[in-house]
Amino acid sequence: MLLNLITPELGLIVWQLIVFLVLLFVLGKFAWKPIMNALKEREKSIEEALASAEKAKAEMAKISADNEKLLQQARAEKDEILKKAQQTARELVDEAKENAKKEADKIINEARNLIESERKAFMAEMKKEVAKLSLQVAERILRKELANDEGQKKLAEKLINEISAN
Repeated sequence: MLLNLITPELGLIVWQLIVFLVLLFVLGKFAWKPIMNALKEREKSIEEALASAEKAKAEMAKISADNEKLLQQARAEKDEILKKAQQTARELVDEAKENAKKEADKIINEARNLIESERKAFMAEMKKEVAKLSLQVAERILRKELANDEGQKKLAEKLINEISAN
């Protein structure tokens, strides 16, 4: 009995073969073509998506390169602007120093001139004062000397001797 279960009869095998072939035909006609078409469409859409992704990746690389280039240009421009600003600042500082030096020299020269004019005025005033005092002293001495007759005679003789010597 166990052997009957293991070995099928010839009629069963024929019918199974017929059913298998009919099933194979029906599946081939109605199921495999749509499944294969769906798989081909899916494969095609995946390939298109991969191509699109590759294209996007190339575009991103190009944009990234362009961005890097723009960034380098911006850095170069920033460096140039900073360099010009520093140069301008140095020039302004130098110009301010020069102007301050000129102004200081002008003030010093004006002060020297003022001091010199004040000194001259002071010296002239001092000369006047010294002359005035000298005249006052000479007047007092002459009054004292000329107060008596003998002093007058000595002075007259002295003046005559001086005039004769010249």
